[in-house]
Amino acid sequence: MSRPELKIVDSLRDIPAADWDALAPGNPTLAHAFLHAMHESGSAVADTGWQPNYLTLWRAGRLAGAVPLYVKGHSYGEYVFDWAWAEAYQRAGIEYYPKLLAAVPFTPATGPRLMARSDEDRAVLAQALVALARDSGLSSLHVLFPPGACVAALEAAGMMVRRGVQFHWRNAGYADFDGFLAALSHAKRKKIRQERRKVRETGVVLTRVVGADITEAQWDFFHACYKRTYRDHRSTPYLNREFFGMIHATMPGNILLVLAEHDGRPVAAALDLFSPDALYGRYWGSVAYVPGLHFEACYYQGLEFCIERGIRIFEGGAQGEHKQARGFEPVETFSCHWLRHPAFERAVEDFLRREGVGISSYLDELGERSAFKKGEKQMEPQMNADERR
Repeated sequence: MSRPELKIVDSLRDIPAADWDALAPGNPTLAHAFLHAMHESGSAVADTGWQPNYLTLWRAGRLAGAVPLYVKGHSYGEYVFDWAWAEAYQRAGIEYYPKLLAAVPFTPATGPRLMARSDEDRAVLAQALVALARDSGLSSLHVLFPPGACVAALEAAGMMVRRGVQFHWRNAGYADFDGFLAALSHAKRKKIRQERRKVRETGVVLTRVVGADITEAQWDFFHACYKRTYRDHRSTPYLNREFFGMIHATMPGNILLVLAEHDGRPVAAALDLFSPDALYGRYWGSVAYVPGLHFEACYYQGLEFCIERGIRIFEGGAQGEHKQARGFEPVETFSCHWLRHPAFERAVEDFLRREGVGISSYLDELGERSAFKKGEKQMEPQMNADERR
């Protein structure tokens, strides 16, 4: 194997999309088109606190590995919360920002952060990433939502591991939505049927539109819903209309738009990304309140889509115990952290140890609340490429 060469790049313009995508095949959240649109649209750039600083590994002039890495000026859009750490630094008179972050902007989806084809190159990237953090003079390095193999490599390189919980749905080969419901307890099955019936009784009609079939008017409506969701939470939208137009043009085969209409007028929309293997719930918004419509548009339509297409995993996004009552099961997630300041590193290491014990107890507690019938268990499918990496 040729000797590795490491480079920092601030744009994906000069990296062929096929070479990049070969490092994380089938994961739309890490696709060249998705990340490049983040930058080219101005959504994730230095001016918004996301300065691309990608670590790349080359062998014989060809891309062999990469880390989606940013210099961050804040902690927004991450979904692994380190605000308490930043506040502790501030109280001590130490600068926490800027920091280094390996993640997909505004996207709490699992996937390889040490993007490489081999364990050897993953280890090279992990060691180089920590060395880069040490040499940068920045306060810290954080790697969010990596799978197990990446976690092992990062821990071996000297990073601390933090545990978290998300809720994912796994397809047990259901023939249809009723087949899925049949696996649930009577109470949960009844509740879901009631929720869906109430939405139908309002006269709302749901439509799933994929990729190139999404019209400009539908995109405009979705973006208005997206902005309204952030406004309702007194926050600023991360993504602009140009971003959605770019992914529509460059990766239409990975986009699912769920539209809700009443009397022929759109009232809500939800956007998902998908591959043949997984669906990732992302954004939702509405212009009118309809009881139960959020669950219908964001969960039940996505579940039906997965069942119809044989998609095996539906990642519902960050947080949300309410997802468990709708067939999503708790899944342990990870993040990895390195802090320059020795005293803070020791304090955080102690905190993570105690927090980890709490996460274990929480997972045990959630396991007792499964929506599935006793004795029923969701299929444990073979690991896909993302999970292995």
